[in-house]
Amino acid sequence: MSALRVPLVGPSAAFSQRAGEGGRLRPGGVFKPGPARRIVQALGRGGVAPGVIEGFHRMSMRGEGGAMLRMGKLRAAAGLAAALAALGTARADVKMPAIFGDHMVLQRDLKLNVWGWAEPGEDVTVKFHGQEKAAKAGDDGKWKVVLDPVGAGGPFEMVVSGKNSITFNDVLVGEVWICSGQSNMQWSLANSFDGDLEIAAAKNPNIRLISVPQVGTQEPQNDFKGEWKVCSPEAVAPFSGVGYFFGKQLQETLGVPVGLINDAWGGSACEAWVPREKLAADARYADLLASWKEREDGYEAAKKAYEDAKETAKAEGKPGPRPNEDPAAQMRGNYRPGNIFNGVLLPTIGYGIKGVIWYQGESNAGRAYQYRDLFPLMIQTWRELWGQGDFSFYWVQLADFMAEKPEPGDSAWAELREAQTQTMKRLPNTGEAVIIDIGEVKDIHPKNKADVGKRLARWALARDYGVSVPYQSPTYKAMEKHDGKVVLTFDHVAGGFRPFDVPELSGFAIAGADKKFVWAKAKVVGPDKVEVWSDEVPQPEAVRYAWADNPVCNLYSAAGLPATPFRTDDWPGVTEKNTR
Repeated sequence: MSALRVPLVGPSAAFSQRAGEGGRLRPGGVFKPGPARRIVQALGRGGVAPGVIEGFHRMSMRGEGGAMLRMGKLRAAAGLAAALAALGTARADVKMPAIFGDHMVLQRDLKLNVWGWAEPGEDVTVKFHGQEKAAKAGDDGKWKVVLDPVGAGGPFEMVVSGKNSITFNDVLVGEVWICSGQSNMQWSLANSFDGDLEIAAAKNPNIRLISVPQVGTQEPQNDFKGEWKVCSPEAVAPFSGVGYFFGKQLQETLGVPVGLINDAWGGSACEAWVPREKLAADARYADLLASWKEREDGYEAAKKAYEDAKETAKAEGKPGPRPNEDPAAQMRGNYRPGNIFNGVLLPTIGYGIKGVIWYQGESNAGRAYQYRDLFPLMIQTWRELWGQGDFSFYWVQLADFMAEKPEPGDSAWAELREAQTQTMKRLPNTGEAVIIDIGEVKDIHPKNKADVGKRLARWALARDYGVSVPYQSPTYKAMEKHDGKVVLTFDHVAGGFRPFDVPELSGFAIAGADKKFVWAKAKVVGPDKVEVWSDEVPQPEAVRYAWADNPVCNLYSAAGLPATPFRTDDWPGVTEKNTR
């Protein structure tokens, strides 16, 4: 149920339509409404702005004819009085954020926060599944109750009551996951391989979906526009392909309802998902924030230059600057530190979840060394603010992409993958789905989202639900040097190694003390061991595997999971000094 909205007619309607006039964009990228809009906003909060009647009177005088003006004034006054009375009533109503609604899924076996707004001091009760919890709205109008854990099931009804009553119907209890990241998580089911077949079959009422709009702002938001939808062909087509395949696998395996919250934003940088004050408190991000401070301080001049360039191009009949070069777009965009945290994530924080699946990193590949700390900081911050402890957080390692290189070399994307892998050792309850075999040379958005979702689902099924399935790709453990060769030992081999497609292993490079890598020969010499060598490197010092933007590699576990790209050295990388 949404807040009461009162339709205005006659002059009142004209007043409503004019409410946005006089607004402007602040340098911070937030729209500052004009005076009329601020009046309407004040009314919506239950306040009456000084001079509102006089201001409205002056606006009504702009009509034609004295008699018509006087009649218009009377109608306007009556309409405004009715609107004021209705808006005063609306302020007293209990209101709920969009994350709560019909068809929602609540996390099972977890104490559940339920919150909203009401008149300050108003008593609010929440009834659900035999429970009744009470709260009193604070001076800011906010209230919250905590429901006792409930087992999977439904459909149930939730009733929230104060001076008014809101009823949510068709509520299920099961498993709730956030689907987050950038474009490869946002990528729709409709645009994925076999998406048409999946869409045609998507008629499972035990899967529920909700998407959070893309709002980039430095102003903390407490709500968003969206609603829960029951799985149907129409609902799943625009939804995250990775998220849907993940949720579908969970629901079919566990036999309980699954709720998916999609908040992915294509092209987003990791720092946009972190509160700005968290970044400001860490000297490692001083240069990054300084670069943004420069843009923010120069906003007005940059905006004028952009508009002047548009006008000049138009006058000369030439193409103008691109929309993404608009400083206003950058201020509200998906790179600015804190923007997505405030506008997208914050309104959902506190809603009971099992965990998060994440597919992001492409936008941070140029600063891969920085990502070693930035990514764990983001995860830790989310966990702290959610207040659920170390909930599960599983991500997709970057896929193979761009042209294949004829010789071994450095790679920013390889360094970003390394940073992702390192996060598993730094934080508990984390995991990585390796997809170094799923990418496409010419497309940063590989269409095979089914295998991505299923590899993520393996992590969740094994780690969170006790299902006995292989879930982790083989990972490098140790190396030993013998007679000009290197023997590598791996963890998580799951039944031994299996070279894919051809019997010879590919993707290995080796170097001596000169740090010059050459392609190496390799063979499996044990259930968890691979031997690597090259006649060109008689005294090897380091080995790398799948260390490239788009490596040619074929080492798999017997369970069909590709080996995790790695290097045995810690020699300086190409992104080590990049901080902005």
